[in-house]
Amino acid sequence: MAKLNQRTLKQYLKNLSREELLDEIGMLFDKFTKVKEYYQTKLGAEDSKAVLEKYKAVIEKEFNPPRGLPKARLSVAKKAISDFKKVSNSPVDLADLMVAYVETGVRFTAQFGDIDEPFYISMESMFEKAVIHITKHKLHDQFEPRCRKIVRDTSNMGWGFHDQLSEIYEEYFGARG
Repeated sequence: MAKLNQRTLKQYLKNLSREELLDEIGMLFDKFTKVKEYYQTKLGAEDSKAVLEKYKAVIEKEFNPPRGLPKARLSVAKKAISDFKKVSNSPVDLADLMVAYVETGVRFTAQFGDIDEPFYISMESMFEKAVIHITKHKLHDQFEPRCRKIVRDTSNMGWGFHDQLSEIYEEYFGARG
């Protein structure tokens, strides 16, 4: 069987009537959560916030589950961000989720003590990606207070974590005010 590509898909869709095309999209919407989330973020402000909150909850559950000890799997938390990028085109919501990832990691460290170097590297990397995204989309006013608080809250944390976050913060926010 030949590998399916966009050209083949477009040819198939072109041959459908308007009604068949609507039915096809409706079936995808009902069958696949990611398709539903995509349209929720595209078509409704209320629904888009619910999608954002779902992905924030995935991150929160990794580091602060309602019961039991946290698993703190960075891969699961980062996958939540990656999956969210596929269903949302909102620069504000993506910045919110990336900053929430770092905030959650900082709270986790404050609660459980020093973690390991790979954990801090992941947090630093996400912080930098977040502030680059914030800068690119001119969202400083909306996110600078949260980023400043992240840096302040890490002042007594290990592995040079605070120093690295401070440098990133100063590079992107320092000249602004």
